[in-house]
Amino acid sequence: MSKFWSPLVNDLVPYVPGEQPKMANLVKLNTNENPFGPSPKVIEAIQAELNDNLRLYPDPEGESLRQTIAAYHGIRPGQVFLGNGSDEVLAHIFYGLFQHGDPILFPDVTYSFYPVYCGLYDIPSKTVPLTGTFEINPEDYKQPNGGVIFPNPNAPTGRYLGLQRVEEILCANPDRVVVVDEAYIDFGGQTAINLVDQYPNLLVSQTLSKARSLAGLRVGFAVGHPDLIEALNRVKNSFNSYPLDRLALAGAQAAYEDEAWFRKCCDGVISERERVTEALEGLGFQVLPSKANFIFARHKGRSGEALAKGLREQGIIVRHFNKARISDFLRITIGTPTQNDSLIAGLKSL
Repeated sequence: MSKFWSPLVNDLVPYVPGEQPKMANLVKLNTNENPFGPSPKVIEAIQAELNDNLRLYPDPEGESLRQTIAAYHGIRPGQVFLGNGSDEVLAHIFYGLFQHGDPILFPDVTYSFYPVYCGLYDIPSKTVPLTGTFEINPEDYKQPNGGVIFPNPNAPTGRYLGLQRVEEILCANPDRVVVVDEAYIDFGGQTAINLVDQYPNLLVSQTLSKARSLAGLRVGFAVGHPDLIEALNRVKNSFNSYPLDRLALAGAQAAYEDEAWFRKCCDGVISERERVTEALEGLGFQVLPSKANFIFARHKGRSGEALAKGLREQGIIVRHFNKARISDFLRITIGTPTQNDSLIAGLKSL
């Protein structure tokens, strides 16, 4: 502890991002990056922005990108909020919409940034256990709370909650904000953005890091009732009025305009996910049903820690969480066909 730290800093438990090792010939399957690169049109759009205009501030409202996202999803631009990756969007959500004194609810096995935000903003929280099959049960969210947030598909489990079940949670909490974090929705799920006009308490967050292969560009957004968006804008403009630079705005818009490339990449990930799932089940793994660009699997006779270590010795990196209920699971990003072949071969050798 430094004598210069604020008291809050001393008690913070920061989020730990996935390891970014620098190893030769690495098979990196630990951070859920898309194995297929961004659309060539994204590269062209970014290159076109590399000019004298970089001396000028970007559009603080990202109006053109918001219009593009709104048109894509059949909503209004005033229902879209932009941020520097969905993590920043989520941070503003926690600060602007969850500070009501009552504990917010989220699953016990979920995105580990949620408790970090609660610690940062001193927001009380209560974890809601997933079922024995690692599913979200809407009945468990019919209790007093200061708000609800969950990923769909959930991370790190990959399990998806159908929209009818999402609506059960929304109907049970009409006076609290329900946030559906859809970082992985494009790999087989159906977005809840279609419900925002029916439920003024619904806020949906998404990212361009996963399905649109732009993790390095940092673009995220939220969709909801204009009142919710106004709250996020107030927080944003009290923190950083220019969260997206000119290159990010241009690249993100180009990514949305190349639907064929987007669909090709998603289909490629889904196809490989099915192949890897079948191969691992053949090796004695239990693989949870996944609608994400990763799988969550445990072996019947080997510990998750031992398997992760054994793979690492072969230059294959997967994510292992040393946490209750999931310590024997591995979260494995779906890679290229060649990377997935190396994974399967590596597991066979173990």
